[in-house]
Amino acid sequence: MRLAASFLSFALVIPLILADGPKDNIPDNVRPVPPVGNTIPDATKLELQSGLNELQKLISEIGSHDLLPDVQVYEKAVRWALQYDEIYDPKNAKNPAANVKAVLKNGLERAKALKDGKAPWATATGLVVRGYKSKIDGSVQPYGLVIPPNYDFKSSTKHRLDFWWHGRGETLSEANFIADRERNPGQFTPDGAIVVHPYGRYCNANKFAGEIDSLEILDHLKKHYRIDESRIVARGFSMGGAACWQYAVHYPTLFCAAAPGAGFAETREFLNDFQNEVVKPTWYEKKLWRMYDATEYAQNIFNIPTVAYSGEIDKQKQAADVMAREMKKVGLELTHIIGPKTGHSYEKNAKQEVIKQVDAIVAKGKVEFPKEINFTTYTLRYNECAWLRIDGLEKHWEPATVVGKYQDGKFILTTRNVSELRIRSPFNKASLYVDGTYVCAYMSPSSEETSRKFPTSLHAVKNKKGWETETEFGDGPRKIPGLQGPIDDAFMDSFLMVKPTGTPFNPTLGEWTKKEMKHAVDHWRKQFRGDARIKNDKEINDDDIKNHNLILWGDPQSNAILAKIAGKLPVSWESKMVIEGDKKWTAVRMQLGDKNYDGNSHVPVMIFPNPLNPKKYVVLNSGFTFREYAYLNNARQVPMLPDYAIVDTTTPPNSRWPGKVVRAGFFGERWELLPNDGQ
Repeated sequence: MRLAASFLSFALVIPLILADGPKDNIPDNVRPVPPVGNTIPDATKLELQSGLNELQKLISEIGSHDLLPDVQVYEKAVRWALQYDEIYDPKNAKNPAANVKAVLKNGLERAKALKDGKAPWATATGLVVRGYKSKIDGSVQPYGLVIPPNYDFKSSTKHRLDFWWHGRGETLSEANFIADRERNPGQFTPDGAIVVHPYGRYCNANKFAGEIDSLEILDHLKKHYRIDESRIVARGFSMGGAACWQYAVHYPTLFCAAAPGAGFAETREFLNDFQNEVVKPTWYEKKLWRMYDATEYAQNIFNIPTVAYSGEIDKQKQAADVMAREMKKVGLELTHIIGPKTGHSYEKNAKQEVIKQVDAIVAKGKVEFPKEINFTTYTLRYNECAWLRIDGLEKHWEPATVVGKYQDGKFILTTRNVSELRIRSPFNKASLYVDGTYVCAYMSPSSEETSRKFPTSLHAVKNKKGWETETEFGDGPRKIPGLQGPIDDAFMDSFLMVKPTGTPFNPTLGEWTKKEMKHAVDHWRKQFRGDARIKNDKEINDDDIKNHNLILWGDPQSNAILAKIAGKLPVSWESKMVIEGDKKWTAVRMQLGDKNYDGNSHVPVMIFPNPLNPKKYVVLNSGFTFREYAYLNNARQVPMLPDYAIVDTTTPPNSRWPGKVVRAGFFGERWELLPNDGQ
């Protein structure tokens, strides 16, 4: 939809921190993100430290409490601002560090109240900041709320919930986020709706841990507020608009409507158009773009009413344009409201049209049991749509589709590249037909993954005979939801860094391991705003193995856990002492498949099911795989390495790679090595 040019008279201006264009296309000259903070007077530092000490003492005195994260997010915001030089308030000679001071003041008030057994913010309306403890790294993470004035905490009435994902902000520290959430209701505050503003773990376009942030927030909200799950709306602008596209296509029936504004929807074209970058990806990077390129999932908009907005002269209009193009290829038309002669902002009348159309969709609510679905995915990380759950693919990173309908007591599905699926049904009796084959009419009892709304389920597995209800998968691991790779997937759930304490095969490689582990820990804090859990290898216990993905650093000689499982991994090591005259050294041969590598200069970087607990991952020698260069533009923040890689450490790490990647590839659906690395 295009509004008349006469509507130009007013536009809401949204501040945006843009990338620097060509200056940010030089991997050898990367500015720090987050940037160094402002210099503040020593007296201000002492004042803040004194207040922080008091806040920490109060938290210690409170002890264990369900609402403690609501206080801890304030303590963390102040502590990190001081500890890591992240004070970004506008320079103000009369009141330096104003935001941090305000956050400290409010944190002290909360702590004193909670110590006295009170929590007035928990039943407050208006602008409220809350916090939760993340399963991923145990960190506390903040989020903001707008609670409508008519919210009655004693009533059973459920309320609409609107997610609003924020734009790019390289100085959006916890302190600045909390301060803004305590005074700014945001772009949209629909009558009677709760609006939630996720922090998204800083400035990663709500990817990886930033993505899980919103899902954890939703779970936290359900415990404290009455949410109408048929009226949850996805919204965002700029970087938040990109997040909105991603959530809409990855979780298409979690929301009743999506309203992305500007942003980006894929990697290559956006970087070319917006960043003026000539992108030259490896073959595996191209495949990995399919994790977050919303254009690849355009078919899923079939399942979620979507109202996109762009300013007519905004370069980020490109996002909706490419989504409209890809939707058209699968027979869908995008509702696209355009603010005439408007740049990167909401034009007044166009904004009202967005509100009108979204409100009309929300008034109808989400259809709890759609009679027809149209779903595509490239990974089991994103495997659900309404009553469908895909549990197996024939080949990851290739399009897998299910077109399905319920008619006259029958679920009728047409699939491609799917090997296992489950139907969750509200009906006591139904039949399942897949690809023209009758599979079953038996409804198994509800299992833990089926909800009360879908009390019975049908299961179908594809084998050499075709589709059947059950099959034997044999021994050994296979790719299933939450255990499908790539390396970055391990950091979307609880993980634990395992530090080697033994002597490495080679001192030089030991030094590389030490530096790369430090890099992974430091940059987890910078980009995902948490302190990674770390334990020495010899301290790992059964609970650690049960509850966490283990990130193993080093080699079988230096890391005791890696030594335990080395014989059950696709990579192997063989070492022997070599003596020549008065010289001696350890020669190490590392083998992956039928290829050998010099183990004195090469390391494996890999994800694999943990042989000690096949329900969790082990990762060898890697944190998340994008590095400093990617921080400069959110479209770059995508997986850089697949399931495994061999790294030559004689080439030093840089802003893109941990060394020279001499081999990389994807495991097959049974976690087996594939010919040509799965290209």
